[in-house]
Amino acid sequence: MAAVTFDPPGTAARRAALRLLDAVLRRGLAIEQAIGNATKGIDKREDRALAHAIAAEVLRWLPDLDELIDSATRRPLPDDAKARTVLRIALVQALRMQTPPHAAIATALPLVDGGPRKLVHGVFGTLMRRPAALPEFPRLPDAAALRWQAHWGDETVAAAGRALAVQPPLDLTLARPDAEAPPGEALMPQHLRLIDPGAVPALDGFAGGGWWVQDLAASLPARLLGAGPGRALDLCAAPGGKTLQLAAAGWSVTAVDISQSRLARLGENLERTGLAFDIVAADLLDWAPASPADAVLLDAPCSATGIFRRHPDVLYRVRPSLIAEMAQLQARLFARAADWVRPGGTLVYATCSLEPAEGEAQLEGLLAARPDFAIDPVQPGELPPGLAPHSLGYVRTLPGMLADQGGLDGFFIVRLRRSPS
Repeated sequence: MAAVTFDPPGTAARRAALRLLDAVLRRGLAIEQAIGNATKGIDKREDRALAHAIAAEVLRWLPDLDELIDSATRRPLPDDAKARTVLRIALVQALRMQTPPHAAIATALPLVDGGPRKLVHGVFGTLMRRPAALPEFPRLPDAAALRWQAHWGDETVAAAGRALAVQPPLDLTLARPDAEAPPGEALMPQHLRLIDPGAVPALDGFAGGGWWVQDLAASLPARLLGAGPGRALDLCAAPGGKTLQLAAAGWSVTAVDISQSRLARLGENLERTGLAFDIVAADLLDWAPASPADAVLLDAPCSATGIFRRHPDVLYRVRPSLIAEMAQLQARLFARAADWVRPGGTLVYATCSLEPAEGEAQLEGLLAARPDFAIDPVQPGELPPGLAPHSLGYVRTLPGMLADQGGLDGFFIVRLRRSPS
């Protein structure tokens, strides 16, 4: 009778991390898309969080982990070999996550069988005896590095690596200046930045609804619309930070998004904050408002390469074909949104992308097609200290900006005014 073997405690989380990495690297899914299936059957919240953390940390350091692995094998393993991915999981825990090496390898070995298990054990042991080390900052994958080097230069690529090495801070947007909130650094009015804050629901003021989590760069588009009153449309609104900003600033807001599940999160924030706004689940390519609005905010769907600090999977799953597909959709949405601005009204277009095709090129296309719109230049006083608008009046945030204060996500933002007649 064959002996029964049991996986060491913690193996289930590593197995889920393996499934997450396969979903990102082989199937091109976002971690957030894949997390449900990958962690199915794992009841403990902390184990699901650990699986996510391991996969994300592997993606932050993947080229450097692979260089270590290749230095300890006679022939390079295929990129999609399970043994390679299991070694990535074991190494990143030992070298970056303070997991004792014996625990890292003990929970990794059950993920492979036979010859690959011996290979994993041998390569890991060789690297630990050296001892192996990762560089100070991770190296970006070649595709992203070459693309951003062409667009923004070597220093931005280096800054992206530095940003990738650390967990980004937690930014809070306050509904009002006197809202109860945890201590933090204010980089703008009604903003707080927290370093290593812990669990969000446990922070001061969360239950009272006086603030919500929102990266500083992501808060700028709504800030550029100023205060109400007036009618505002927040298009592609979920998960809702910008909607909450507009409502708190006195606008009568209609939030529109195609995703019912993401709108559910917006509804939860509505209930928690006590702010008032309307929610519409609709496809913007089919939907239209009953009448034009005073202000329209289009945070368009995009490649999301600007949020690589929090979502390192975009470095691997975003390809030129996806950027081109998103750019086509953005152009259609931008044109429709322009029709929904009343004469004399304001349109803010934004994307959390580092790709000019999803930002600067979209602005150029709209201005060429719509002579009734012009850039309403952003003034330096509307931005955090140390951040300046482009000479043409729009905002482009890049890796390396405000680095000493914890950095910010990559965004393109432009404010446009429609002519009065």
